[in-house]
Amino acid sequence: MAYLNLPSRQRLYYQIDDYTDAWKKPEAVVMIHGFTENTDAYRAWVPHLARNYRVIRFDQLGFGQSSAVADDFTFTNEMLVDNVARVIDELAGAPVHVVGAKSGGLVAIELAAMRPELVKTITLASTPLDPPQPNVWIKHMEEHGVRSWARETMPPRLGSRMPPAGIDWWVDMMGATALETAHVYLRWVSSIDVAKDLHKVKCPALMLTTSTPRRAYSKSDGEVYREKLPHAEIAVIDIDGYHVSGSAPDASARATLEFLRKYTAVAALSDA
Repeated sequence: MAYLNLPSRQRLYYQIDDYTDAWKKPEAVVMIHGFTENTDAYRAWVPHLARNYRVIRFDQLGFGQSSAVADDFTFTNEMLVDNVARVIDELAGAPVHVVGAKSGGLVAIELAAMRPELVKTITLASTPLDPPQPNVWIKHMEEHGVRSWARETMPPRLGSRMPPAGIDWWVDMMGATALETAHVYLRWVSSIDVAKDLHKVKCPALMLTTSTPRRAYSKSDGEVYREKLPHAEIAVIDIDGYHVSGSAPDASARATLEFLRKYTAVAALSDA
């Protein structure tokens, strides 16, 4: 297992997948997962991206195999951005392409706004700008557990095409999140407003969303994205699960790969 030490004496777990030609120097893609997820959330993306890029996945603080957080811990935009910046500095050593799913995309936006020198492009997969209202979620988690919450909220997240075994896998992965982490993270994500920082994002951007009207980009979100990121690309995946990177990982990764190739040095790409 590989860990990155933080100044706070906490650790971030990470994985690197690189199947590029041995004689090339690939650009890196850093992937930021969303709420109650970990590095495994992007597992199906890796075969698509790792032939041409050094793919770096990490567990955000409190999730997966990274250090736990206590219920009274506080997440801030600055802390989350600093953590990703440390991942980039120590594991990539150069500006990277950033992929963020759901609320992980909010971290990607803040990173591009606050540390633009570290970011070549951002891809936002089903990243809503309207913060969730977490009271119902927290109440369910406290009374029945995080796993029960994951099970109850999973069908619209992954859609009708996900087989039962796939639903079970996602429930197990997301349900393993500690209740303390859920408290801390939801306090952060329900109080932030990244829309005000979108105008600071100058790098190329791709928005991935689905054809479902449920929790894709809402009309208000879409209007804000179009106004603040007028040159951004939007790729709509035809699937009824609102979590595009989880419900349609292959299509999401292919759309992202097509986008990234436009902004990647030709010499770094495979001929395959």
